[in-house]
Amino acid sequence: MALQAYRHLLRAARIAFEGDVRVLDAARQSIRQGFRDMATLPASDPSIPPAIQHAGEVASFLRANLVQGKKEEGDMYKLRIHNDTERGDNDTIKLGNQDIKMDGKKCCSS
Repeated sequence: MALQAYRHLLRAARIAFEGDVRVLDAARQSIRQGFRDMATLPASDPSIPPAIQHAGEVASFLRANLVQGKKEEGDMYKLRIHNDTERGDNDTIKLGNQDIKMDGKKCCSS
């Protein structure tokens, strides 16, 4: 299970940081070090399942929510949006300053 999470995290980093060798290498190094730090723990250690779950959540976040931007001319940026990038419908933007209800609760009110 840990090997699967490790591979999933490396693939997600490759997708998220494609074209940026410096950041991709740093991400790979960080992933490897994090798994090496946990490698000495016994298989029955209770901290392992939450760590594997965390790795899966990070991989999902990298794939779906991280978008690279590259500065073009002036103040313009070009975003690298790939097939795994989550795209919202922006319906809440259209509501303006109205109260937004999520699961029957108000959101963002003080």
